Amino acid sequence: MFPPPPADLDWNDIGFKVREESVAVNGHVECHFSQSGNGQWSAPRFVHSPYLSIHGMAPGLNYGVQVYEGLKAFRHSNNGKITIFRPNRNAKRMQHSAEVVSMPPVPEDLFLDCVRLAVGANAEFVPPFESGAAMYVRPMLFGSSAQLGLSPPDGYTFVVFVMPTGVYHGVHAVDALILEDFDRSAPFGTGDAKVGGNYAPVLRHSDRARQEGFGITLHLDSATRSEIDEFSTSAFIGVLRDGDKITVVLPASRNAIDSVTASSVADIARNLGYTVEKRRVGYEELNTFDEVFAAGTAAALVPIRSITMRSKGDKFEYRTGDQAQGGEVFGKLLKTLRGIQSGSTEDSMGWNYEVSAPPKEWLEEGSAETVDQSGTTVP
Repeated sequence: MFPPPPADLDWNDIGFKVREESVAVNGHVECHFSQSGNGQWSAPRFVHSPYLSIHGMAPGLNYGVQVYEGLKAFRHSNNGKITIFRPNRNAKRMQHSAEVVSMPPVPEDLFLDCVRLAVGANAEFVPPFESGAAMYVRPMLFGSSAQLGLSPPDGYTFVVFVMPTGVYHGVHAVDALILEDFDRSAPFGTGDAKVGGNYAPVLRHSDRARQEGFGITLHLDSATRSEIDEFSTSAFIGVLRDGDKITVVLPASRNAIDSVTASSVADIARNLGYTVEKRRVGYEELNTFDEVFAAGTAAALVPIRSITMRSKGDKFEYRTGDQAQGGEVFGKLLKTLRGIQSGSTEDSMGWNYEVSAPPKEWLEEGSAETVDQSGTTVP
């Protein structure tokens, strides 16, 4: 049994941001790899610091040789267990992303070990179930050896950071704006990889949309501007209603990442008796959906009130319920998803990976220092 969360923190107002002044976790997990060394990943090491020691000429800083993941750990409501939601899917997705930017993939077993160790070493910061918050887990992989030339580097660093967070977009419905002056990814580009370079360019567009009252932005395909790709922060899910028949629709786009949350929602929908379609979704279909929501690890599920495309003068509105917290189908899917994650609903699909306390000697071997590519400890 893990220790309970600190009682002096306001877990209901934790927000989706780093709060080092009030919630300083114990540290992160770190591994290293060198092509010229033994070609093997080092054993996971616990570092009692939120900082990394990295050379200024590391290609992860200069050339975008970097990928990351996002997943969550939850404290169960009935027995105090802590579990991580579907980390095996994130491990496989990171392997794909690494290959896209020419990095050696992190073995799945090592990924799972490091994620479990990072959560277990910071277990007291997993929020209480009733708060609706969770522990956000951020694995990162980047080229870390000093290099000037543009070629795959020799050294790589894999780290796992954690922090308690709330829900990214909140719990109420938001309005979406289709971005027409920016393409998130090119056909046959990096859109299906979780690389930082896919996200930084959209920030100014999302910020401008937010100032204009839009809580989220939506991307069409770059080639034809006629099909739905994904939201800037999450996957697109639409709900068609024909009498009592419910169909849940997910876009099949090679320019979008393989969303773990959207895939989970699709499986839940099937179990609830809904029809699920993963296919190309044309822009003209936006006026046929009864409900629309965004799905992602940070956002969970977010109901979409409307989608606007200014050049056409279109504004499509969707059912979001009396309290603007989602329509009927949204509510059933979210309730089931949260129930599985929190342990209050049976995990019949085996999605939850239980966390145990790390060995005491492993924690004691950790330090307040990181290690450079030569294996030298750096303050």
